[in-house]
Amino acid sequence: MPTIHEIAREAEVSIATVSRVFSNHPNVKEELRERVLRVARAHDYYPRLSNRRRTVILITPSRSEHPVQNYVDMVVSHLAEASSRRGYRIEILSEDGLDKLDNTQFCGAIQISSGESPWKNWGRRFDAPLVIIDREVPGGFEQVTSVRSNEEQGMELAIDYLYRLGHRRIGCLISNSRLGNPQLRMRCLEESLTRRGLPAESYFLRLASEVEYVEEVGKLLRHGVDAIFAPGGSGGIITAYALSLYGKRIPEEISLISSERVMVSRYCVPSQTTITQDYSKLASIAVDAIDAALRRDSFPRETILDYQLIERNSVIDRKPA
Repeated sequence: MPTIHEIAREAEVSIATVSRVFSNHPNVKEELRERVLRVARAHDYYPRLSNRRRTVILITPSRSEHPVQNYVDMVVSHLAEASSRRGYRIEILSEDGLDKLDNTQFCGAIQISSGESPWKNWGRRFDAPLVIIDREVPGGFEQVTSVRSNEEQGMELAIDYLYRLGHRRIGCLISNSRLGNPQLRMRCLEESLTRRGLPAESYFLRLASEVEYVEEVGKLLRHGVDAIFAPGGSGGIITAYALSLYGKRIPEEISLISSERVMVSRYCVPSQTTITQDYSKLASIAVDAIDAALRRDSFPRETILDYQLIERNSVIDRKPA
């Protein structure tokens, strides 16, 4: 890798100008900034960023790719609180603008629920750790860790709760988001239903985009379901709306479990029983990973957190009296 002196010489600027470009100094002409960055990119040169600048970048998914932002908002609020307690300053950057990282000073980054991880050469490109929220770390990535939810346990948690309350025809309506885990959830739910001897045919396990929910709820009703589990996205509120269109009362006729949406789930009528991540713990572990990386301490490459069940009023006990 070339030195800063070589970059300055080829770009025909001073070493101080190169330094100001990579520290995002405001008093650099745009033409000079672009020239330095062009030379640096041509040589695959990336500056070593100072860990003394305690800025953590929160990388949020594009709204066009991840239109349901309630989950992102919940994670961001807990990450901001946890980071602030450790003395970090937070900057939020959409993945649409990741090129800005090249001339931004930061000591760590946390990427929330995105489809792809930025740059396989992250560890060489940035002298800063990256923590991925709710995704696995792809093979070959350096200085990257993940904190993600235990999908198998979460799906089992919801099905087991409904089964223990006497439900025997459980329909599952899974949000088919590109950035979610729909196929993994589908497989886990099929296994959970099968273990209990419950119907697990394709017409009980449905993938749906938000615009398809009303039609898919109708299909589940035609197969006589007594409960619906709708994990992911805004599945809970849309499923409740669809059931109202079909004249079905929750929970008297159909029980419902969804994914937790703060400021939504508890205020529905009836309030919705949900599965949820421990957002406070998720945020704390993500910041722990940043701390450990900056101290050059070892830290697990992957941390998997169990879901919790929040019992409210949308599920009824159907066991015989």
